[in-house]
Amino acid sequence: MYTICLVEDEENLNNLITTYLKKEGYNVISLTKGSDAINLDNNVDLWILDIMLEDDVSGYDVIKHIREKNEIVPVIFTSARDQDLDKIIGLELGSDDYITKPYSPKELILRVNKIIKRVYNKSFDKIKYDDYEIDISKRLIIYNNKEIVLTTLEFDLLILFIKNMDKSLDRELILNKIWGNTYYGSDRVVDDLVRRLRKKMPRLKISTIYGYGYKLV
Repeated sequence: MYTICLVEDEENLNNLITTYLKKEGYNVISLTKGSDAINLDNNVDLWILDIMLEDDVSGYDVIKHIREKNEIVPVIFTSARDQDLDKIIGLELGSDDYITKPYSPKELILRVNKIIKRVYNKSFDKIKYDDYEIDISKRLIIYNNKEIVLTTLEFDLLILFIKNMDKSLDRELILNKIWGNTYYGSDRVVDDLVRRLRKKMPRLKISTIYGYGYKLV
């Protein structure tokens, strides 16, 4: 799973873009201050930087700091000013793209997907969660260079969780998605399947929502 750091001081926009990115399957680090971005120690696969931030550290300062450590990681600049000078400076400092506010979240997601695919040259069928390497097309999971063997239903459940990160899934929804809407048995089979998946992949952070269902975080 790719990690994206969003640095945006407009909280409503920050929350909106974070929601869209998570729905797309990305892990998101959401920040509102440039100073926090500079002090970030996490590995980031792509940055989305607002040029004009409210604190003393601008998006330009952040990208300079990023490029001192990593010349490859892609950066998308955002700005409320549609000025050629901003775009030129951004490109000179090493940004990969520039998008002017107000913009469509869907347009930003398309740009993010395109850059991730180009830079990392990996199929979106390959996902990383924690130290698990998950190949959706091959239905293969590798952990510490060893294969984890899942049943068909266990793998289907894993992918359902992965594609709905941070979303609460009720038992009925899981039942319909995994077993189909023609299944008329008890929804307790969901609990048993989750238990088996947890046992085989203990690093999965599956939260139990009592009386409702489950959530992968």
